[in-house]
Amino acid sequence: EYDIITRSVRVINKGELSVCLQRAASLCLDFPRGEWNLMHFYGRHAMERLTERRPLGHGIFSVESVRGTSSHHHNPFIVLCDHKANEDWGDCYGMALVYSGNFEAKVEVDQQSQTRVVMGIHSRKFNWKLEGGQEFTAPEAILSYSPNGFGAMSRNLHKAMRTHLCRGKYRNMRRPVLINNWEATYFDFDQDKILKIAQGAAELGVEMLVLDDGWFGKRDSDCTGLGDWEVNTTKLKGGLKPLVEKVNDLGMKFGLWFEPEMISEDSDLYRRHPDWVLRMPGREPVRSRSQLVLDMSRTDVRNYIFEKMCQVLDSANIEYVKWDMNRSINEVYSAKLPASRQGEAAHRYVLGIYEFLERLTHRYPELLLEGCSGGGGRFDAGMLYYSPQIWCSDNTDAIDRIKIQYGTSFGYPISAVGSHVSAVPNHQTGRITPLSTRAVVAMAGSFGYELDLNKLTEEEKQQVKQQIQTCKLYWELIHQGDYYRLTDPFKETRFALWQFVSPDKGEALVQGVVVEPKANMLPCHICLRGLDGQRSYRVNGDKVYTGAALMNGGILLPQMSGDYQAVELHLEELRD
Repeated sequence: EYDIITRSVRVINKGELSVCLQRAASLCLDFPRGEWNLMHFYGRHAMERLTERRPLGHGIFSVESVRGTSSHHHNPFIVLCDHKANEDWGDCYGMALVYSGNFEAKVEVDQQSQTRVVMGIHSRKFNWKLEGGQEFTAPEAILSYSPNGFGAMSRNLHKAMRTHLCRGKYRNMRRPVLINNWEATYFDFDQDKILKIAQGAAELGVEMLVLDDGWFGKRDSDCTGLGDWEVNTTKLKGGLKPLVEKVNDLGMKFGLWFEPEMISEDSDLYRRHPDWVLRMPGREPVRSRSQLVLDMSRTDVRNYIFEKMCQVLDSANIEYVKWDMNRSINEVYSAKLPASRQGEAAHRYVLGIYEFLERLTHRYPELLLEGCSGGGGRFDAGMLYYSPQIWCSDNTDAIDRIKIQYGTSFGYPISAVGSHVSAVPNHQTGRITPLSTRAVVAMAGSFGYELDLNKLTEEEKQQVKQQIQTCKLYWELIHQGDYYRLTDPFKETRFALWQFVSPDKGEALVQGVVVEPKANMLPCHICLRGLDGQRSYRVNGDKVYTGAALMNGGILLPQMSGDYQAVELHLEELRD
């Protein structure tokens, strides 16, 4: 009923001798005919999952990552589509790998003009030793086909992932509107400063405070302290419990940032266990962000970090964890594995992370877990099994986020997108956008704030109160409704629009931004989608139109002046 097929491969060694498995793709799909385009989702840190569509010629085209994670640079999701396909018409095949490590997706057009797609764990340096009687299971792949364009394909995937991949308390439950202190304070905070942020946020209706990096060990910069998961009592007098209790007394939940997979050389843990990191023997380690990677393929490493995390989580009423990972893995050598099994290290690392996350979510079933990897560096279906939302990008600029969230929406549900309102000028781009615009863009995801609300004007504070009420009002419509991309921000430069429609088609919400206002601007005219053509809808409590008129004749957007103005149209079915 979801128009979904899944594929996996299980290799069983039924002999007595050991064999070495050097490739284990999860799917192989052949197209004997057709003129195909490939859409893939490339990017970099702070600009993830940008769309690129290319006609397929003869030869092999590969989308891949060998960075230890699915990566900022390429996503383990691709679309094979008819060369004329658009949002509403044409054959589209979406393919997502349920995996968070090295992957490859290869597409070949052969001498007979037949097309083959192969997707799975990356074969580079992969070498898995199978003893007699042992078996190896490749990651699952999700496939969806639609003859009705990209939009229907995406909605198939959204429903399936949201309903049958995501798990836990918050799969369907409304998530609390949160405020994260990172861009407000970075490492420079103490208990009083955090409480002041919490007090100001609570007065405006924010429901959770998340304390980000810097609360543990000797952590005043990104050069020290990772691995020492003990509260810095110089910053937080008396530990976490007094702070959490005061935040709870304000009527707010409390969340905490961790980066469990990483370690600083300037840390007590590294001084005790330098062999716990992934590094090539006899060489200086390759550093990134002044940190190294713990060998999470090792049971002893995972047990230690798990115990330290649990001590922290048990010390106070912590209801949310942001799990971060801020560098790629490039020295995949485990001190625990023999030379003949080093080709297993990268995959064993991913399996170790999954085992850890399974233990964590089992022990704390009420916990809301958000994935993060330098922003969107591990935004994949594998992580969604453990964390129902993933921080979409470290870039919180609303205008850049339009493109980032547009690309993300092709394969992943809106409910999975971590998105916040941040301060202006934006810390990544320096751009200044209205508070209302930042909220509209952030609302197409798991809504929150990333700034000190105390620094807003009284007028802006009233806007925040209204934004939070709007988010609550439309939460089910946005997160459970059908999603429609009304414009392509890579082609339409004047405005960007998207739409949510309730499953019963009785309600819809159009949101977006006028990106390029101009003098004597031409009317912005847009045809809506997904409505019932036979019903009538009242728009923003005013004029009434039939669904057929709105979808075929369209509607004019209100004329606006000023930079980056927000658009919001609410449609309700006119009932007797």
